[in-house]
Amino acid sequence: MTLASGPTLSPEQRRNFIQRGFSRRSFGKIATVIAAGSSLPFYNEPAMAQLSKVTNVPPDAVMINANENPLGPSAEARDAVHSIVSQGGRYLYGETDKVQKLMAEQEGVKLDYVRIYPGSSAPLHQAVLAFTSPTKPLVTADPGYEAGGRAAKFIGAKVISVPLTKDFKHDVKAMAAASPDAGLIYICNPNNPTGTLTPKEDIEWLVANKPAGTIVMIDEAYTHIAGAPFNTDLVAQDKDVVVLRTFSKIYGMAGLRAGAAIARPDLLEKLGGFSAGMLPITGMVAANTSLQQKNLVPDRRKIIAGVREDTFGFLEKHNFTYVPSVSNCFMVDVKQPGMNAIMALRKEKVYIGRVWPAWPTYVRVTVGTQDEMKKFQTAFLKVMA
Repeated sequence: MTLASGPTLSPEQRRNFIQRGFSRRSFGKIATVIAAGSSLPFYNEPAMAQLSKVTNVPPDAVMINANENPLGPSAEARDAVHSIVSQGGRYLYGETDKVQKLMAEQEGVKLDYVRIYPGSSAPLHQAVLAFTSPTKPLVTADPGYEAGGRAAKFIGAKVISVPLTKDFKHDVKAMAAASPDAGLIYICNPNNPTGTLTPKEDIEWLVANKPAGTIVMIDEAYTHIAGAPFNTDLVAQDKDVVVLRTFSKIYGMAGLRAGAAIARPDLLEKLGGFSAGMLPITGMVAANTSLQQKNLVPDRRKIIAGVREDTFGFLEKHNFTYVPSVSNCFMVDVKQPGMNAIMALRKEKVYIGRVWPAWPTYVRVTVGTQDEMKKFQTAFLKVMA
């Protein structure tokens, strides 16, 4: 994409990116990231789920490929959505303000430390753009969620991938030592795709021992599911930390689009500039309603854990090797090129996730409903036989 045919940068933006080591040849791609936000092609979870394009899916297929929550929005959230649809012709900015205020109160941070987005893909992309460059790498886990790394490569920033530890945690010491000039260190906790948890004390160590000027981004998309400690206390302490939240997972709102970045105002300001603008009022009222339901998170955590542990029991019974996850996805070793098993399962009308190059014989499986996972078990036994 050239500047003549696509979005353009202001003179001030051009100067800033040149000072950070970008070439003028990068400007077209940088402008694309700014303009695209959360819809940057092939760099968010829904898009990457389609890397092996899924077409002509049977209506009775089991879809456990995209880390979605099959429970969907709560009944109360659905009622709130229905109630506000008739006002869809209005710019109801106040609905976003309500979510921002409630999140700030619940997380113990000031109001201007919270910025609401349609999901968490946009602030992840914008953080890569704001804090990385050809001279300031992105440091990420391997295997790990690829969106940040793909966005960095797209704009010409360096990516350093650090293998997980032998017990599948982020190797925070190796990540801190990966580059003295790191612009952004990305931690998804629990990790996607492994569903494994890095202890909070490790993250606190990383924040205390990272290179000066490096920003630590903690993606808490799956933290509710694990019941693990959050890290907004580090934000409240004014650390160099950006926390990402999404309503796509535990709250079952992947299609409604709501999320947030929580950080010091100066860090949020570096993200934009690139404001999310008017957000869908359906997503906002569903998010606001969900945050107020005291039992929603623990109840859903229990449901997901029950189905997950039943599936692990099946894998253990049949001597399959898997990574013990605390999230709504897990990795299982199919002892062959992962794509072979993926395509074989599709013939059984079971669609699972993708393969990570670091672990070529492992595939990611999302935890679906109990019925869906029973169908997965039947198909998996047939394919693996």
